[in-house]
This record gives sequence, C-alpha cells and structure tokens, in this order.
Amino acid sequence: MRQAGLTEALSGLDALGRIWRRRGVFAIVAGAVLAIAVIALVVLPVRYLATASVIIAEQEPGANTSAAWAQKVGDPADMESQLLVIRSPRLLRQIISSPGVADAVVSECERGRLLGSTDACQRLKTDVGAFIDHVESRFSVASAGRSRVINISYQSGLPDVAQTLANALTQTFLEDQRTEGANSREVASSWLWQELKQLDQQLREADDKIQKFRRTKGLMRGANAPISSERLTSIGQQLSQAEAARAEAAARLQEIKSEQERGPTDAPSVLQSRTIADLKQQLTTVSAQLASAAGVLGPKHPSILALTREQGSIQQRLVDEMQSIAASAQKAFDANTALVNSLKKQMETAKAEAGSATLDEASIESMVRDTEIKRQQYAELYKKASELETERRVLRGSTRLVSLAELPSKPFFPKKIPFLAAGMTLALIFGVGAALLADQLGARLISPPVPVTPEAPAQQVEAPAVAEAPAIVPELAEGVTAPETATPPAAPERSSHLPSVADVSILACLPRLKSLREMSALGAILQGHQPLAIPRVLRLASEDTDFQHTLHDLVHELGLKRSARSQRIVVTSPDAGDGKTTTACALAEHLAAAGRRVLVVECDVSHPAFAEIMALPASPGWLGALERGTPLRDMILPTAHPSLDVLPIGATTGPVGDILDAISLDGLLAGLDGYDAVIVDTPLPSQRNDFLAGTDWAIVCVRSDRSLIEPAVVTVNRSRALGARDVGIVVTMTDVEHRSTPVVQTAPVAAYAGAG
Repeated sequence: MRQAGLTEALSGLDALGRIWRRRGVFAIVAGAVLAIAVIALVVLPVRYLATASVIIAEQEPGANTSAAWAQKVGDPADMESQLLVIRSPRLLRQIISSPGVADAVVSECERGRLLGSTDACQRLKTDVGAFIDHVESRFSVASAGRSRVINISYQSGLPDVAQTLANALTQTFLEDQRTEGANSREVASSWLWQELKQLDQQLREADDKIQKFRRTKGLMRGANAPISSERLTSIGQQLSQAEAARAEAAARLQEIKSEQERGPTDAPSVLQSRTIADLKQQLTTVSAQLASAAGVLGPKHPSILALTREQGSIQQRLVDEMQSIAASAQKAFDANTALVNSLKKQMETAKAEAGSATLDEASIESMVRDTEIKRQQYAELYKKASELETERRVLRGSTRLVSLAELPSKPFFPKKIPFLAAGMTLALIFGVGAALLADQLGARLISPPVPVTPEAPAQQVEAPAVAEAPAIVPELAEGVTAPETATPPAAPERSSHLPSVADVSILACLPRLKSLREMSALGAILQGHQPLAIPRVLRLASEDTDFQHTLHDLVHELGLKRSARSQRIVVTSPDAGDGKTTTACALAEHLAAAGRRVLVVECDVSHPAFAEIMALPASPGWLGALERGTPLRDMILPTAHPSLDVLPIGATTGPVGDILDAISLDGLLAGLDGYDAVIVDTPLPSQRNDFLAGTDWAIVCVRSDRSLIEPAVVTVNRSRALGARDVGIVVTMTDVEHRSTPVVQTAPVAAYAGAG
C-alpha cells in the first residue's frame, strides 16, 4: 500500500480544485501583475551597458620569474584586491580629469533630471564628492568566471556616455598600474644608486687607508713579494756567497801556509798565478844558461856571475811574489770574514723586519678582504640597479588591455523577452498564491470545524472506502435558521467511522503541527514544514484547535470514562519517529486539562525523553526502584499541572537492554491506583508474551508519510499476541487538508441552500 503516493496525488488534485474554485481571483491577480509588468516595460527608462576588459597578473617583460610571482598568478586574493582598487574612490577622482568625462556625466545627469534646475548637474564638474556619488553606483566591476579577466562596465541612459565612462576608468586603471610599477622601481633604483655611491666612497677610503698603511709600515711590494721579504731573501743569498768566498779564501790561505815548509812554489794557489809561472819560466831559462855556461866558463867568469846574479834576482822576485800572494790570500780571508759578519747582522735585522711585516700583512689582508667584499657587493648592486632602470624604461605594467568598450547598440535594461517572462512567472505565482489564500481564508470564515462533546454526541458520517478525508460541512450562514431535527441515537461506544487496517480501526488522524502558524497566511503557504522538538510540539499542540478537537475525538473513540478502576492505555509504534511519545504526552495533557487524574509511565529504555520534555528533577525512576526494592509510588513525580503525574524510567547500574522482556505491565503498575488513566509510552518487547496483559487499549502510532503499511500490521498483530485487549491505530503528522474528521456535525439540506 503506497499511502504516501496516494496522499501526494490527492494533495495535488485538491490544490488544483482549490485554484479552479477561485479562478476569478487567480485571473484578476495574474492579469494585474502581468499588466504591471507591461506598464513597467514601457515606463522604465532604457539603460545601456558598455563593458571594457583587462587581464591582470601577467608576467612583466624583463622581470625575473620568482616563486612569489608564480604564486600571485591567478590568486583569488590578488583578483579581489584588483577589483577593490578599480572600485576605489581614488581612481574615480582621477577619471574626472579625463577628456570628455565631466561633460558626459553632466549630459547624463541633465537627461535624467526631468524637473528642476540643472545647477546640480553642472556642479558635478567641480564637486568631486558629488561626481563620485553619481558614477559609483553605475559602475560594475567583476571578474569573468574563473579567469584573470576583469570586466569594467558602466550603465547609462546614453550609449556614448556609457562607452566614455567605461573606457575612462579602464585607461585610468591601466595608467595607474603602470605608474605604480614604475614608481616602485624608480624608488628601488634611487635607493640602489645611493647605496652604490656610498659603497664607492667607502671603497676609495679603504684603498687610501691600505696604501697609507703600507707606506707607514714599509710594506711596499717588490717584483714578486713584499720588499721586506725580497730583502731578507737577497741578504740570505749574499750571506751564502760571502761564506762560500770566506771558506775558499781560508782554504787558499791554509794551503799557502802548509806549503811554505816544502817550498811555496809547489802550492796550487801559487801555481795558478801567471806571474809565478813567468818567473819560474825565466828562472828555468837562466838556470839552463848558467849550467851551460858553467861547463864552458869558470866560476869567476863575468857571464857566470851575471847569470848567477840574474838567477838570484829571479828567485828573490819569486819569493816576494809568493809572499804577496800569501798576503793577498790573508786579506781576502779577512775581507770575507768581515763581510760574513756584516751580512749576519743584516740578516738578523731583516728577520725582525720581516716578522713585523708579516703581522702588518695580515692586517692588510683583512682590510683587503673587506674591501673585496664591498667591491663584489658594489658590482652586484650596480647590476641590479641597471636592470631596474632598464625595466622602468620598458615597463608596461602587469595589467594588459583586452578590449575597450564599444558603443552599445542594444539596451541592457529592460530586455523585452526576459522581462515579460519574469512578469508571466510572477503573475502565475501571485495568482496561485492569491487563489489558495482566498480559498483558505474563505474556508476558515465560512466553515470552521465544530467539536463534539461526549455529553452531546453528533451524527456520524459514513466512512469512505479509502483514507481520504470527507469535506467538512459548513455551518449555517448568519441569518439562516436551520429547521429543527430530531436528535439521532447515540453511536456505539467503540466504533469508528475511519477505515480499518488489519481489522483494526484508525481511531484518529492527528494533524501535523507547523511553526509557520505564527507567520502570515501567504508565508505559511509558500514555505514548507520545519522539524520541531517535542516540547515545542506539545506547546503548539495545546494552542492548536484542530489538534485538540482530534484529541477530544480520540478520547471519545477510546471510551474513556470516569470509573473507580484506572484505565490503562499503552502507546507504541512500529519505529522511532512515529510520534509515540508526542501522542502519549499530548493525550495525557488533554485528559489532565479535562479534570482527569492521569499518570504517564515511561518505558522506552532506548530513547528516554520525559525528564527533558517535562523538566523533571533527577530521579532513580522505576528502574532504580526495582533495583533497590523501594515502592514505585515513591518514584512518581508531579508536574506543573496538578492533575498530571509522571513515572520516569530513571537509571540503573545493571544492564537494561532486555528489561522489558523480564516484566509485565500488569505487575509493574500494580498498586498505582487513584488515577483515572494510566498512559504508558513503550516499545514492544521481543520475547515476553504477557507484556500487555491487563491493559485496556494498545494504540499504535503510524506516520502519515510512511510508504509501507506492513510495519503497522506487524505491530498490531504483535500487540494482540502480547495480550492487548483492544488495539487501535492513530495516524500522526497528517496534513489538515487530507485528514479525516472523526466526528462531524451535519446540517439539513435547506441550510446549504441558505448559506449559498
């Protein structure tokens, strides 16, 4: 059984029927709205829209690609910032100086001013604030989808004005972007050139300081090294040569002295002398002549004597020459010794100077290193300054022009086809709303439902074959007297005019409670239902007349009467969310308001809610009473209503999952007397077969929008199997237009004719 589909179909047919009944109202309202749309189409001033486009965040020529720039491309935050820049009053102040802008705005203002003086329009040329107020609302700046293109549009009644203003703002924005980029680079370039000038001055001062330090410390450089180092090297070489010469002179002198005993003529140093060699050759020649002459001549011969004298002279000269050579060797040895001693002293002095120069050179190296760092920094800054200067000269800005605004030829507003389509749509909506509102207000004013009391039972209406609600019969119109009729016989105590399910009668159809009842009637029609909490539902139920009438009819169907014995009513449902707890609490409050003494017992272990619904204090409940062995009557809590008490479920330290399979309601409620009705909110256990024994009624709550009836049938059969005496169904959350009216009061046929 597809109850939800049937209900939806009946709802649609009923809505169409209500509109057809009020077709006159529908036609009047729809025609009026459509006429207003046509008049507005003719009367409204024509507006033209001119649009120019720019694209932002393109890479600038000459700029180095960086991570920051790559992140900027397509960034939504950057797009939004550019939109804010275009809309800023700063740019709007700049466009007033663009050629033709002021005259265009004045002409637009004068065209829109039908009456009055045009002085206010002329003031737009000089009053910047008035100019901005005039054009700001007519500009529209937005990005084109997810692209980086920005559309700059201007609306005006004059197409040439729209084109002029849109292009003026576009050109101003582009020039502002170029100027801003150039200014930033110019500032950076100026700072860099200033830094370069300071670095150049520092380098010059550092070089002068280094040169002065070198001159002061004598750290002039030679061909390959500092002068002190080269001097130390030269002295060392001279000392080596002097020591070698002294050693050679000492050897010659030692050789000459050692050969004096054998004859100085045999010494190698003597033999190396050319003079000694010549003298020896002369001595040899004279000795040979003397020997030759001695063999011929006598010893007294003058020739022999002459040769003897000459030989002696040569020998004397040879001795003198040898002594001269020995003296010369001695002088050479003494001179070399003196030179060696002098060079050694110079070596010590040069070493001291070289050591001091090393420390000075270290200081110089540190100064030179700092200077080199500054010189490298100078080179890098100079390169960067040159690049910035080049970029500034070739910069076009990060924003590019896509297209300027063209002269619009077609009006942007109003467009005939969309405007008429919107007018027809509004006419249809307002016509339908007016028809439904008129039908609803007419039904409320003409035919309100008439409640039936148990003391004066009304005539029953024959039940339909399906769960469709019969129309509510209107009361007599004012001034029409109904003929008196005989009082019909009372209906059976537990009979229902509603259809049955699985041989079980539907006792009542509780209407859906809406928070929209506090709104206007049109708002209640156009808006949907909203889910409500149970305390809110109970408050709305107490204020809802239809809901209270339905509860009154439910009490009548249940046959609840004052008696000495408490009548026990079990409220259950196939599933959670069917309105079981709401129905139990609403029925208890209704009976208590009628003066009955009512006790509500909570047995829903899985979803306890009574403590929150009725704002109860903390209590062990009947679970705690069973665990401690205390009487259940001590766990009963009073409520704000003096005739309504509550027995909450409470809490226990042990498991409570299968507690309902271990008890029966007859045993649980034993001894709780003194109440006219005991209403139990509980699900059905799965195993115990006598759970509902001793109960008068088992009410199965079923939501009206459930698509299947099988769960309700299973719950009804299960209730009977658990020992329920009588079982009935209450349909919850039904629409007011389709719910069945349990008891209605009829009027004679003549009354209908009199009511019109």
